[in-house]
Amino acid sequence: MGCGCECGHCGGQAPKESDFSGKVFSPVEVLDYQEGGIVSRSILDGDGGSVTLFTFDAGQSLSEHKAPFDALVAALEGEAEFTVGGVRHRLSPGLMLVMPANVPHSMKAEKRFRMMLIMIRNQ
Repeated sequence: MGCGCECGHCGGQAPKESDFSGKVFSPVEVLDYQEGGIVSRSILDGDGGSVTLFTFDAGQSLSEHKAPFDALVAALEGEAEFTVGGVRHRLSPGLMLVMPANVPHSMKAEKRFRMMLIMIRNQ
């Protein structure tokens, strides 16, 4: 299962039973950057939502799309510009952004960018 949005990059790699359960890990060690690409890795995926790590090489972007669920982005490394409902936001490490359900959003990595995406599936 992916996060449920329409971006096409959230397929993730972990099954519902997470390889990370009960383990301490660093998001830097779990997922590398790919030259000219976007990489994702599912950390948790269940009926209530998902947690996915992403890396974006500099200049990579996700075109405008919507998700049927609220989402929280936590910037871990680098810089990116997000547009949510037509409003631009710059994210850097330590900053978070809530993207409401069904509101169009897009992003572009200004520099190499690492983030955690938390999707909350309302039932």
